[in-house]
Amino acid sequence: MPPRTDPPPAHAPTSAPLTGPATASGAGAASWTVAPEPYDSPVALALWRAYYTEVSDRWYLLHEGHRTDPAELEREIAAHTGSELAPPTGQLLVARYGGRPAGTAGVRLLDAATAELTRVFLREEARGRGGAVLLVTAAEDAARALGARRMILDTRGDLVEARALYARLGYTENARHNDDPYAEHWFSKPLGAGEDDAGRAMTGGRPARRVGGGAPAAHDRDGVSRPGHA
Repeated sequence: MPPRTDPPPAHAPTSAPLTGPATASGAGAASWTVAPEPYDSPVALALWRAYYTEVSDRWYLLHEGHRTDPAELEREIAAHTGSELAPPTGQLLVARYGGRPAGTAGVRLLDAATAELTRVFLREEARGRGGAVLLVTAAEDAARALGARRMILDTRGDLVEARALYARLGYTENARHNDDPYAEHWFSKPLGAGEDDAGRAMTGGRPARRVGGGAPAAHDRDGVSRPGHA
């Protein structure tokens, strides 16, 4: 998408496609974990490239009938490092499915009480397995840990599946809250006390969410809206 001068990236809305046909797996199948990840790790950078490429190509194909120019793609990926998604005022989370990096979600504090949800993404092959809800819920927990009492986000009009997901998770559509020229819908949600620590796994000494058996989380069994995104 055409570049803009103010961060965050113009063509990168809160989320990229996250859902596909719901899949239930039997015993012994893969499981999800979600844990903090440095924004500049090789895993985080690879997922950022996959995310940005998908949402940028989707915009260009819809509006101009072609994919992103390779030079623009490289320029924009390099320009937005994600450094705002680092403690103490931000956090990047990486979801792994069966131990393989599958998606991201990020939060950053805008003020003492408000966090922004961003970089919500799942690789295509990992969609429809409960990861979308898991990622957003983990991001809400991360925002609470940073002291936020409210989460806000924006997304594009063509990302219809994202809007359906956020509505299901209790987000309310509001008036515009930023000047992003590519944002077309704005949401917010008050953050309650959150969950207790029951059912959490520990990965490398860091808190991680886990859903065993590879089956979709109970609240995601009916799928997000079709066609698939989050």
